[in-house]
Amino acid sequence: MTSESSGSPIESTRVTALTDGVAQAFTWEEDARIEVRNLGGEVVIEANAAGLRTLAGHLLVLAKDGVPDGSHLHLEDSNGLEDGSVGLVLERNDAE
Repeated sequence: MTSESSGSPIESTRVTALTDGVAQAFTWEEDARIEVRNLGGEVVIEANAAGLRTLAGHLLVLAKDGVPDGSHLHLEDSNGLEDGSVGLVLERNDAE
């Protein structure tokens, strides 16, 4: 699967998730590398350029109009993150 960016195709992986019956498509660029580390008082998200674009895309999916409150994406090592990463949940919460 490909998408356009800067005029050149980028290989990607697309995953569709259902939250409250609404399908949301999350895309990972090929060569995306994302690592999340817990350093005690702070969390570090370290990623290459493809990984940063991938995370930005995930956040934009959750920010779209019509996406239900509470929609979320779990990222873990061997599931979107580098081995040894701590888990990361991206969640929409519109409550004030």
